[in-house]
Amino acid sequence: MDVLPRGACGRFDDDLRRLKRTGTVWTAGAHIITAVIGFGVLSLAWAFSQLGWLAAPIVIFLYSFLTYYTSSLLTACYRSGDPKTGRRNSTYMDAVRSNLGGVKANICGVIQFLYLFGVATGYTIAASISMMAIKRSNCFHHSGGENGCHISSNPYMILFGVVQVILSQIPDFSQLRWFSIVADVMSFTYSTVALGLGIYKVAGTSQFHFRGSLTGIRIGNVTPARKIWMCLQALGNIASAYCYSIILIDVQDTIRSPPPEAETMKKAIRVSVAVTTFFYMFHGCIGYAAFGDFAPRNLLTGFGFYNPFWLLDIANTAVVIHLLVAYQVYCHLLFALVEKFASEKFGASQFITKEIIVPIPGFTPYKHNIFRLVWRTIFVILATIISMLLQFVNVNDLVGILGAVGFWPFTVYFPIEVYIVQQKIPKWCARWVGLKILCGACLFISIAGASGSFAGFLHDLKGYKPFETRY
Repeated sequence: MDVLPRGACGRFDDDLRRLKRTGTVWTAGAHIITAVIGFGVLSLAWAFSQLGWLAAPIVIFLYSFLTYYTSSLLTACYRSGDPKTGRRNSTYMDAVRSNLGGVKANICGVIQFLYLFGVATGYTIAASISMMAIKRSNCFHHSGGENGCHISSNPYMILFGVVQVILSQIPDFSQLRWFSIVADVMSFTYSTVALGLGIYKVAGTSQFHFRGSLTGIRIGNVTPARKIWMCLQALGNIASAYCYSIILIDVQDTIRSPPPEAETMKKAIRVSVAVTTFFYMFHGCIGYAAFGDFAPRNLLTGFGFYNPFWLLDIANTAVVIHLLVAYQVYCHLLFALVEKFASEKFGASQFITKEIIVPIPGFTPYKHNIFRLVWRTIFVILATIISMLLQFVNVNDLVGILGAVGFWPFTVYFPIEVYIVQQKIPKWCARWVGLKILCGACLFISIAGASGSFAGFLHDLKGYKPFETRY
């Protein structure tokens, strides 16, 4: 270990590699809410329309309880050994590697890379749709609804990508905490607008009529087979709304101690899960009550509402700002993973270690790592190009696939396996059996959700033309 300057130890945490962490319950909760309350909340009315008044609330409560439980297991694994003084696991992969070994850690890394790349792609597509919705809503307003207002999403994806290239150069995840607070404000802004418009639509009906049924969209409006696939896709969509465990260890690594980080993190998870579940339930119920079986896939961009157009513009602008930050909250995990691997394997290379010094008159010169600049820029460019190729995909289908694929390994399997090993739970004891049954049941649900979303993906492929917009 490198020798620290005299008097430096007091400024570092017990791992002697980072300055003292300053995160609190509120900053950790802000990071989690930024990642959780995303644009997926706007599709919950559609998910309710597939499952109905009976099943949809039950599914949301089950997902919320399961996520809280497994997240609590994962937070207990932040330190290996003693929860107060044990060695820190600074990333999700570190926790997997220290408990399950290198092979499973490598598998986790591959799944994590693919998932986060998919998130970056989905966020790029979703942001471009919101930007187009602003343009189209103004077009509808000025033309009186006579103009189809068909536009290309490619320029908006490129613009989003350019901004992400700039934001991706922020060196450290901990420096995103103020951005997360801004993103939280934005998410509450567009969620509140969508909620208010839904309430207004319900109140505008005769005798305050609530649409919808106990079992969701009726057979006849869709075929029985289509009904089954759409219900499965709704499971994937709701799963994606709770798929945030992948960032928990990284968020926990920003928290100051004492008290023990796990104690603070459990409070942050409790607050964030309660807030998000309330929002999800309220949004799904109001949206379904307003539109019934014909709920749009996105309340703000599906043009379930046309007026007031300026309010829709504000809401969609908030969506774009939120996605700008949420993109970084997720992708900084991948950035840190790749850069840590590169420094360990190729630490002697000047390309990995060399820094550019940019003089700024009147300020301290700005230092920037060359490898970080090149690799993060390439990542954003590739994600943007893939997004332009996949813009034919309905965002709900992509969200459902990501949710179903990401939920089981990151929210269920790895947290449970890591917890079993760290706590030395004996095989075939009641708790071990219960955790394994839970893991198997969630795998079955995730496969079902993924199959429904994949069926929608194949349906989207019909008439596919590269770089062509369907809006």
